[in-house]
Amino acid sequence: MENLFIKQAEGILEEPDLIAALSNLSALIMESFDQLNWAGFYFVKNGELVLGPFQGKVACTHIPFDRGVCGLTYRTQTPQVVDDVLSTKDHIACDSASRSELCVPVLVNGSCVLEIDLDSPICSRFTEEMTNDICAVAARLANAWVNHNWTV
Repeated sequence: MENLFIKQAEGILEEPDLIAALSNLSALIMESFDQLNWAGFYFVKNGELVLGPFQGKVACTHIPFDRGVCGLTYRTQTPQVVDDVLSTKDHIACDSASRSELCVPVLVNGSCVLEIDLDSPICSRFTEEMTNDICAVAARLANAWVNHNWTV
């Protein structure tokens, strides 16, 4: 039986408008997982990461590729799970309450076009199961990106 969260995400990703889809997807993530204080997206745009739709407190608007967990995700094109952001030398603290972070790239034709970024006020919040779910949504988001011909 398929995971309800993933099925709901698939339904949201049928929406052809990029901003509408990502807005609802960030709300779904916040509603589906407890102990999050931020869930949203960063677009790859103009040589940096630029804030997209999100749920949570005011966030960093621009993130260079060479800084923070999101920058590392872009450079390595792999998911990053940080159990304690205070032990991460290069962490960018948009919200001082954040203690752990999960960042997952959305790869289209081998290039990162977008990132899913989650923060929690709890250390070691992001389990393997949750990471797998967010990675599965990232893969479906990449398919929707191609199917809807999205660009930023």
